[in-house]
Amino acid sequence: MRDVTTAQPLDVQPTPLALLLLGREADPRSERGVECPGDLPSPSDPDLVARARAAKEKLGDRVFVLGHHYQRDEVIQFADVTGDSFKLARDAAARPEAEYIVFCGVHFMAESADILTTDAQAVVLPDLAAGCSMADMATAEQVAECWDVLTEAGVADQVVPVSYMNSSADIKAFTGKHGGTICTSSNAKRALEWAFEQGEKILFLPDQHLGRNTAVRDMGMSLDDCVLYNPHKPNGGLTTEQLRNAKMILWRGHCSVHGRFSVESVEDVRARIPGVNVLVHPECKHEVVAAADYVGSTEYIIKALEAAPAGSKWAIGTELNLVRRLANRFASEGKEIAFLDKTVCFCSTMNRIDLPHLVWTLESLADGKLVNRIEVDPETEKYAKLALERMLALP
Repeated sequence: MRDVTTAQPLDVQPTPLALLLLGREADPRSERGVECPGDLPSPSDPDLVARARAAKEKLGDRVFVLGHHYQRDEVIQFADVTGDSFKLARDAAARPEAEYIVFCGVHFMAESADILTTDAQAVVLPDLAAGCSMADMATAEQVAECWDVLTEAGVADQVVPVSYMNSSADIKAFTGKHGGTICTSSNAKRALEWAFEQGEKILFLPDQHLGRNTAVRDMGMSLDDCVLYNPHKPNGGLTTEQLRNAKMILWRGHCSVHGRFSVESVEDVRARIPGVNVLVHPECKHEVVAAADYVGSTEYIIKALEAAPAGSKWAIGTELNLVRRLANRFASEGKEIAFLDKTVCFCSTMNRIDLPHLVWTLESLADGKLVNRIEVDPETEKYAKLALERMLALP
């Protein structure tokens, strides 16, 4: 046996991937790992709330603060409007008089807001490192390579791309350029129905679970109609025959939060809370959706709980900040609302937007310093906007 007390230390150099995962290096092609310039106030500063309020009041109508449902309460309290990603982008577009749009969300959301707002408006993301792991799972290079695979298989002319709102501007632009549309978790079925009127197959990006759940649960397709394209394997890990037979070509991407929920989570909560209603987001795995009582978007979840009778019991499968906020909101009505999983699970990138970053952003803007602006280049914006407009035109 080796004597660990006398062994020499190993000279191990961390790999670039390890450094990236540790947060010590940046990937310029990714939405992650970007540091904000400037000095943030200390998170222990007792005056943070007062400072945020003072800076926001100084800016007045020049600033419009958007807060995604998954944000921390400390941030949500300063939001002028709250909602899901697309609702917030539309809300921003409806406020052309606002010089600054401060988007408390993640990178792809701010990109969408920049696409839909005027050139005179500046969209600001309080922390540039607030990315989205799902959006990062589909890069422009990977999707272009996928299209080459579809072309070589002789099916590209039959394929209509449909991209989830939770995607980068580059992917939205690819979608627009190739005759496709964007969808949200609320209108995914309508988007797929439209796409099947345009072609025989759909390339669904980047969330495999929303694509599969919509096709199978909402549109009556079979799991055999779906194939999974893995960008890290040659030809996506699929044969030409599989591509030719498939109706839904699903990108191998997922939400790191919703992907955590399992059938075991559902079974456990039913055992712990008799009579509980299980309500999950369609970004959950197909088997979880099949085991749930209700399935719907973030807005659907909120409305379902608003309409729920007093005394009803609910287990919610979505991001914990929202679930906790809803539990507090409806406690006085006698509604028992629990998180579906026993394990605490926040969206880690969404949680990068905290009160110190918001204070720093608002104070910088109030002092005349534009920070962390999100800008989409004109060519990308042109085609991404085309895809978004196709979604807006859906019946």
